Amino acid sequence: MPTLKTKIKYYREKNNMKQSDLAELVGVRRETILHLEGGKYNPSLKLAIDIAKIFGVTVEELFKFDE
Repeated sequence: MPTLKTKIKYYREKNNMKQSDLAELVGVRRETILHLEGGKYNPSLKLAIDIAKIFGVTVEELFKFDE
C-alpha cells in the first residue's frame, strides 16, 4: 500500500518557521502539522493546497506517494 511522503518539514525549516507558525497560517493545531510531517496524517485537499500556497510550491512537489 502506498504511503504519503511530505516535504513540509523541509520547506518549513527553509522558511524559518516553527510548526506553530505554519499551523496558525493554515488554521490547524500544531499537532496536525506534527502528524503531517511524521506521516501519521493525510491532509484534506484544502489543507494540502493551503500549505503548498504558503511555500509557493505545487501540491505535487509537497506531497508524493511512495510505492
